[in-house]
Amino acid sequence: MSEEFTRRSLLKLSGMAALAAAMPRAEAAQHAAPAEFSLIHLNLNENAYGPSQKVLEAIPRELTRISRYGDPQVAQSLTEQIAAYEKLPVEQVLLGEILGVLGPHLGSQGGPGGEFIYSTPGYLALVDAAAHSGGIEVPVPLNAAYENDLPALQAAITAKTRALYLINPHNPTGTVSENDAFKKFLRETSQRAPIIVDEAYLEFTPDFDSRSAVSLVREGANVLVFRTFDKIHGLAGLPLGYTLAPKVLAVELLKQGVRDAEALGRLNMLAGSIALADTAHVQRVRATVATERAKWFALLDELELPHTKSTTNFIFFDAGRPQAQIADAMRARGILIARAFPPYATWVRITIGLPRENQLAQQSLKEVLKGI
Repeated sequence: MSEEFTRRSLLKLSGMAALAAAMPRAEAAQHAAPAEFSLIHLNLNENAYGPSQKVLEAIPRELTRISRYGDPQVAQSLTEQIAAYEKLPVEQVLLGEILGVLGPHLGSQGGPGGEFIYSTPGYLALVDAAAHSGGIEVPVPLNAAYENDLPALQAAITAKTRALYLINPHNPTGTVSENDAFKKFLRETSQRAPIIVDEAYLEFTPDFDSRSAVSLVREGANVLVFRTFDKIHGLAGLPLGYTLAPKVLAVELLKQGVRDAEALGRLNMLAGSIALADTAHVQRVRATVATERAKWFALLDELELPHTKSTTNFIFFDAGRPQAQIADAMRARGILIARAFPPYATWVRITIGLPRENQLAQQSLKEVLKGI
């Protein structure tokens, strides 16, 4: 999968190449992309390799129908496709980015003051949503290996705990919990409180199937698994996720309108269905990212910069300087990197991009570290 192939595909999809050719030069200049888009974006963990070619070919055919709301039959078909893929009953599959709905729902259970335990730093969509219904955030620091600290998380549970929210592999560190220990933790701890496992990046690991917590959902444990098409499937511009949930909770959420076809979007559902079926594309992206990640590790080792054992499409390392200095200097060289993640004030997260983008970022990082 070459960089040029990806760029040609994106141009074909957007139709911008044909549009630019048809416009006078002066008019084309008025439609030029703003300076922000000339930067190399290695800040949001997007998949630089893009979606499946099959998705790119299908979307233009669907554009004539975008005046129509999302089709409930399409939503049902996609739900059935996911259920077959995950080996779960259809009623346990909840389409959509439901973390914003799940937080308030769990927060409303058992009266005010419910506690939500999570690893910090981390992605806070669920706990922030729970706060709107009176949920109380209970952050638990990562362990010395920058992983979810399972004993500390378990010790934080009280009678007020409404849920635990864990990202595996973790964001921003990219570390994945040891499989047997993690499954044991989920099996035991979910008897005390529901556990939401966000697996947005797990598909970048070579042993994704055996690592996934969906096996606990199949067992009937009080565990929910969240996935997204935004990352390895390359559909961040057509965001769509799904959650695999225990039957009782899934039924409750369905009554609240989760899986509503209009909210999901016609193009999003089409792209998600095709992407899920194209397993070869996922394998290519996984292998290419792993190759590029190894090059990043080699550079960090060469520069003697401590780094995590990321298994994802981003790296996380200690630059030994304030993160803001690194970010500003990299931006001055045309490269955007992620925000800071307190309390790791000198640590930097960089998304793995296309090979050429990675080369430029690596050269820029060496120059920045010399200059600071």
